[in-house]
Amino acid sequence: MDILKQLCLELKTDEAKTQNVINLLDEGNTIPFIARYRKELTGNMDDQLIRSISERLAALRAIEERKAEVIRLIDEQGKLTDEITAAVENAKTLTELEDIYRPYRPKRKTRASVAREKGLEPLSQLIIEQEFAGDIFEEASKYIDEEKGVSSVEDAINGAKDIIAEDVSDNADYRKNIRRLTYMNGVIASKQGKGENSVYQMYYEFSEPVKAVADHRILAMDRGEKEDILSVKIDVDSEIITSYLFKELITKDGTQLSDLVKEAIEDSYKRLIAPSIENEIRSDLTERAQNGAISLFSVNLKNLLMTPPVKGHIVLGVDPGYRTGCKLAVVDSTGKVLETGVGYFTLEHHDLEKAKKQVRGMIERNSVSLISIGNGTATGESEKFIASLIGELDRPVKYMVVSEAGASVYSASELGAKEFPDYDVSLRSAVSIARRLQDPLAELVKIDPRSIGVGQYQHDCNQKKLSGALGGVVEDCVNNVGVDLNTASASLLSYISGISSAVAKNIVAYREENGSFTKRRELLKVSKLGEKAFVQCAGFMRIPDGKEFLDNTSVHPESYDAARALIEKCGYTKEEIKKSSFPDILTRVTKDIAEAICKQFDIGMFTLRDICDTLAKPGRDMRDELPKPLLRSGCMSLEELTTGMILDGTVRNVIDFGAFVDIGVHQDGLVHISQISDKFIKHPTDVLSVGDIVKVKILDVDKEKKRISLTMKL
Repeated sequence: MDILKQLCLELKTDEAKTQNVINLLDEGNTIPFIARYRKELTGNMDDQLIRSISERLAALRAIEERKAEVIRLIDEQGKLTDEITAAVENAKTLTELEDIYRPYRPKRKTRASVAREKGLEPLSQLIIEQEFAGDIFEEASKYIDEEKGVSSVEDAINGAKDIIAEDVSDNADYRKNIRRLTYMNGVIASKQGKGENSVYQMYYEFSEPVKAVADHRILAMDRGEKEDILSVKIDVDSEIITSYLFKELITKDGTQLSDLVKEAIEDSYKRLIAPSIENEIRSDLTERAQNGAISLFSVNLKNLLMTPPVKGHIVLGVDPGYRTGCKLAVVDSTGKVLETGVGYFTLEHHDLEKAKKQVRGMIERNSVSLISIGNGTATGESEKFIASLIGELDRPVKYMVVSEAGASVYSASELGAKEFPDYDVSLRSAVSIARRLQDPLAELVKIDPRSIGVGQYQHDCNQKKLSGALGGVVEDCVNNVGVDLNTASASLLSYISGISSAVAKNIVAYREENGSFTKRRELLKVSKLGEKAFVQCAGFMRIPDGKEFLDNTSVHPESYDAARALIEKCGYTKEEIKKSSFPDILTRVTKDIAEAICKQFDIGMFTLRDICDTLAKPGRDMRDELPKPLLRSGCMSLEELTTGMILDGTVRNVIDFGAFVDIGVHQDGLVHISQISDKFIKHPTDVLSVGDIVKVKILDVDKEKKRISLTMKL
């Protein structure tokens, strides 16, 4: 298999550009670095496409390695032929490859292997060829041998049929076609198993064509099966399969021999092929569904991480609770903790006036302008209390409910303990909740992305694959935004291109020992950070108040000379250069200037354009251009909602069958996929993203079950 051609065919990419990506990856370059600083070689591929090339390249190379192994194993048995070699080399998938290898795979003792040991293979050949003119039963009597365990004609015939059955089962072409027929004609069905759980009630008597079943239903049935709540199987009309096999194998129908072959085929399908194919298809469906869930989780995570930071506010973080109270933490605009406390205002017997005095004091003493409330236990009561308090204040204060998923993981982690050794676990959560509003990306990178609740059935997915995919999302987000080299945590730095966790800790240690970095080149003084790592990471590090203004841009150090020459050729004065901002540079760059700079410094137009963009807005945070989060000053209760009411909401999670939207009543409402748009959409992500601000109308409120149905069709 030509891996390059296969990659280009699957991903619809240019061969030369794809080969460049492969070369860059093989040289040890990171995906963010390639996407940002090698655009001329890649044709401006984005990080997502480069990551797809990287992942598929690894998979195709694994197939090639397995092919070499299969050829070696068959050759060692002395059974390798040119035909087998060609079939192996032409295999496109591991399933196809394993089908070819199946007849040569060492087997445990089977009915067919026992029959072969009894010397019945020649008899099986007579039957399957269907050319024997005599009486096959009379011929079978010649194989009776008490010592070998063949005591009758029936034993001989049955043994021969066992051999035929296994040979049919091991045929790669037959299996490929049976798999296709089962997929196209089969039905996946589930029934109630041993246990009972209302969550799976719709699957107690459920069936759907295999080719049409939705991924989230596959994952739901898989989970129910694991919990013994459901029994799941694939049903297909066996006549469809046996008819296909009869057509392939029966040469003279209606004869003694053809009847025996049919019996062997039916046994082969029922005993050997059907269970195996069912397992394979179930496995393929699960893999597809898991990949879909991982992909959806990745999209949601990216949108959550890229939520615009709410800058310049002093924030009060509230980690809601009942019996143990609500943990409170005030942080300044840089995330530094100013004050902490515990408030009691979520239970009926709590003294609300005393709590209001306490929280009002924290707000006034610290000039709090924003309150961040975690969306966990007691959020509804906390939100009601905060909204009521805000209405009584003399200063403008707003609040927002933020996801607290993973906050407890962070607060109980070694990192949380190191960052706040004097705080208990719950106070650390309050700090994290406050900081999530100020800079979601910087705070959420401290948590294993699998613990951030914007997925669907993520706990049922292959955890290694999930972790790799989500880690890639975080890496892309962090590098797209860039980090402040003098304030970034080790957690944040560890996601920067070329920086390992150990080197990230060394950067922080160097900073603590030597003070702030004044130049990017100082990174080379950090332990274990060599020239190669510097090349990969430098462009993503920012130094806002450094000696070199280009160090606060995404211009890579390798292009500094080109950037300076560009500024000079565009005619900027010394006074303008001192301001380190060139908002009109794109209007000053003529075609002649662009071509001259590209030629002099051997750079391409993609790189030149990036230099111009970043010089026009140095220190730009790309997240600032996205819609701002929805801040509130009042809240409603579930009881106040009425059908037809139109509200603003924030999309909290997008799943296969719709989206959950926070409308300010603690309980998120569901917009089913059928209610998202008047136009047909294949998936909710075609229209919605986590963090989107949307207008919704109340369709129905089930106050007993606390369910809210919403529509975006206003």
